[in-house]
Amino acid sequence: MVRSAKIHRKTTETDVQVTLTLDGSGKGEIGSGVGFFDHMLTLLAKHAGWDLTVQAAGDLDVDQHHTVEDVGICLGQAVRQALGEKAGIRRYGHFALPMEEALVSTAVDLGGRAFFVFQAEFPSPKIGEFDSELVADFWQAFSVNAACNLHVRLHYGRNSHHIAEAIFKATARALRNAVEIDPRQPDIPSTKGSL
Repeated sequence: MVRSAKIHRKTTETDVQVTLTLDGSGKGEIGSGVGFFDHMLTLLAKHAGWDLTVQAAGDLDVDQHHTVEDVGICLGQAVRQALGEKAGIRRYGHFALPMEEALVSTAVDLGGRAFFVFQAEFPSPKIGEFDSELVADFWQAFSVNAACNLHVRLHYGRNSHHIAEAIFKATARALRNAVEIDPRQPDIPSTKGSL
């Protein structure tokens, strides 16, 4: 069974299309109009082992916020749709990832309830032309729409680019673990019988 999803979201601010295959090869075809964000989404696809296509047109003449947030919304919805009833998944994932001087830990629960904790401060307000605060906004939108608990913690770091990259890679690896099929538990991974 192919675990995949297609999401299209069109508003007065953005037009976003996301195609996702969870059991992919890590191939990303990303075009959001925001260069650094495209770089982060490409890393996400690679380290999650997902095949991910993102095409987004947004009101970048205003700023990057609507585009980044709406891609987060669509990607969260795509993950939720691709997982279906979540039978057989590991459900939980965690990863600690070093990126040069930065160290980030991420933990995720795909249990059907959204909660987002983000303990990371960026030394600079921008990474090139990208607003650093949009990293948290993206993952907040993702966690709400994927209906998952997502906890991100920066232990230490000096370079904002490295911090953002560590966050995306660590979260990708945690999600890879969580969506993985567990051959020892083919049913719903909850004593309640549903997620």
